[in-house]
Amino acid sequence: MMAEKYIRVGTTLYKIVHRPLISGDYVEDKVVWNYETLRQDYGRGNLPDIEKYDGFCIIPDHLNYTKVYGSYLNQYEPIPYLPQDGSCPQIIKFLMHIFGEQLELGLDYLQILYTRPTQILPILLLVSNERNTGKTTFLRLLKMIFGKNATFNSNEDFRSQFNADWANKLLVLVDELLLNKIEDTEKIKSLSTAGDYKIEAKGKDRREIEFFAKFVLCSNNERNPIIIPPEETRFWVRKIDPVIKDDTHLREKMRMEIPAFLQYLLQRKLTTHPESRMWFNPKSLVTPALRKIQKYNTNKVEVEMANYCFDIMEKLQTDRFCGCPKDFIEVIRAAGLKADLTQIRSILRDNWRLKSENNTEYVFYGIDHIGELVPQKKKGRYVVIRRELVARIAE
Repeated sequence: MMAEKYIRVGTTLYKIVHRPLISGDYVEDKVVWNYETLRQDYGRGNLPDIEKYDGFCIIPDHLNYTKVYGSYLNQYEPIPYLPQDGSCPQIIKFLMHIFGEQLELGLDYLQILYTRPTQILPILLLVSNERNTGKTTFLRLLKMIFGKNATFNSNEDFRSQFNADWANKLLVLVDELLLNKIEDTEKIKSLSTAGDYKIEAKGKDRREIEFFAKFVLCSNNERNPIIIPPEETRFWVRKIDPVIKDDTHLREKMRMEIPAFLQYLLQRKLTTHPESRMWFNPKSLVTPALRKIQKYNTNKVEVEMANYCFDIMEKLQTDRFCGCPKDFIEVIRAAGLKADLTQIRSILRDNWRLKSENNTEYVFYGIDHIGELVPQKKKGRYVVIRRELVARIAE
């Protein structure tokens, strides 16, 4: 039987307990205790030793984990496994299924998670309309590797003001994601690059912490699990295919390989270097699955404008096109859509982030009834539209 242990952090007493799991293992928890119960259990003159700390700190480190910093107790937990020599064919095979042609990027992502836990990383979103793809198994693998430093959230957890159960974790894992309100997306986007965050628990004052959580999301909705604007670069979206042959013992096989996989990550050389605040070059993370969500969240007027500009540049064999907001009115009407100058200005200014040039002459190209380009010399405060911009939006 394990000896009972008690600690005091600040003015709060905790009992260290070992909660049994279905697997037969145990996980250590800190349960708020009180001195009166302690006296009832041990007697007034026979109280056990109590370790005392001034407070909690949160310092993630998997390679040189430290439990105590000065008089502060580290709330970040050591991961359940230590690296050791061996092979991990089942894990590598499974990751090949998840990341496909981007396997090396996926391995870099996991290696950075393990060796540099405070590094900001993109929001990883796995999508598929089909069942039995392994999305949830991937979340479970991350949970097995990083233990209590990974937690499962529901969609509602992001909307709650109380966040103490996940705000100090390394990984926030969400299965069955559906956050199709703009405020939900903005919150996750903001958190993904936040350095500090206010943590709040029921009945306790809010306090600021250093925030380093990464988000791994899964959804059965390929078109609109979350709102991702065309210009957004913080998401890495992968479409996951169904598993060809299901292995009911895969999780346990991968669990046995985790020590060898950690050793593999330690010895492996990264294939990327930091090219953005989220480490990866955003262009390397662009996938058809990401474009599908971005196009779904793009309004029809914006798509028509992008298609028109892209077609003109294709015919002219150029990478730039000039126009004023009023030039697009007839373009939109010819497509059978309705829009006013305010909406068009908003698309050019807010969505496409374009600024007007000086009030000078430029050439706008129309298209006549037989599909021929018609150059129109004009004067005004035009914007320069680049092929790369509209190519991301055009259908």
